[in-house]
Amino acid sequence: MIMDCSKYVGKCVCGREHTLETKKVVVEYDALKNFEQYMADVGLAGKRRTVVYDSNIYKLTEGKHVQADQEIVLPAEGLRSEDVLIEDMMTRLDAPEVIVAFGAGTIMDFGRYPAYKLGIPFVAIPTLASSDGFTADICSVILNGQKKSIPMLAPILVVADLDIIKGAPARLVASGINDILSKYISLVDWKIARLVDGEYYCPMVADLAQEALNIMRKAADEYAATGKADIEAMTMAQMKSGLTMQLLHHSRAASGAEHLMAHLVEMHPPRFEGAEGIHGECVGVGTFLCAKEYHRLAALTPKAKPFQPLTSDWVMEKFGPRLYEGIMKENENDVLGTFDPQNIVDHWDEIRELIATIPPVEELEALYKGVGAKYLPEHIGIDPALSDEMLTVSAAIRNRLTLVRMRRVLDFE
Repeated sequence: MIMDCSKYVGKCVCGREHTLETKKVVVEYDALKNFEQYMADVGLAGKRRTVVYDSNIYKLTEGKHVQADQEIVLPAEGLRSEDVLIEDMMTRLDAPEVIVAFGAGTIMDFGRYPAYKLGIPFVAIPTLASSDGFTADICSVILNGQKKSIPMLAPILVVADLDIIKGAPARLVASGINDILSKYISLVDWKIARLVDGEYYCPMVADLAQEALNIMRKAADEYAATGKADIEAMTMAQMKSGLTMQLLHHSRAASGAEHLMAHLVEMHPPRFEGAEGIHGECVGVGTFLCAKEYHRLAALTPKAKPFQPLTSDWVMEKFGPRLYEGIMKENENDVLGTFDPQNIVDHWDEIRELIATIPPVEELEALYKGVGAKYLPEHIGIDPALSDEMLTVSAAIRNRLTLVRMRRVLDFE
């Protein structure tokens, strides 16, 4: 299956002109057989290329490697998306005209970050379908110890060889399912923000995110029932979700309150030092906690209360001295202070209708169990007693309007 990216480009009903760096997305068995042709299709034939792998992927994909003028094989152990590590790798680059990242999510950041800095194209060869970042133009990296999503370069070409991806262990298949099921929360958060604060909203992009969600939900139901993974459908869902980030130049359609809990795990603030899990697993926990909380709130009646900025003492207590400065800076222009909290109360019936589109927690729990996914705090090393703390603290990681964040300006009866 080859995705026609051009149909998403141009003047949109939202009033904006959408663009895409990605010209071609290939999701097929034995796709790497035609890699050179795909490179020519996007104008990269004959360009001097550096191909970046990690050591595990380099061994596992022997016989599938693509032609390279330079290969960089990074040690897989301890590899993470961190500015210091990526910039260290950049010192080894031998004047590439294109960077090809061959691997999973972390390796993608070792491709898109230097490509952006050098002003050259980036090509992605994903080896897993465990997250939706492959077609995004956002790089989630650790900067000065704090997890940040920053604008970077989207791949001009994505070649997903399903003969490689189908070999992923069940844990990573489940992680990929979790990452897309999170759109149940992120889309609701975005629509609520539009209602109460007039935040920009694009129905075309929201529909694309919903399409990715629908594809993954169907594949997840089949996987739970039969144990057979439709890798092509699951991979395509990831690619479509990633395109929403590129079309918006931010992650609004693909990432809501649930993703902030994954960032919490990666940042290890006080009380969460022992938390661990791959991205999709942490997102799954966030999705399940948000679903429970949103359905609980929908049964209640809110009253507005005045906005109060986060206090210095609160931030120090919850995030500690290592993260304090970054969190204070992130929240200095708190989105909660930009509108009247009464707007939330006035739209509560509409918010209830949006929450009703999130599956009941019993349905989600059955699905998570069916696909072998992690979805409870204890599955990622967090005390279940910290569930509400996880919601509250994670909401301060990014200055984004979510229903979890809105709890600060609401009292519930």
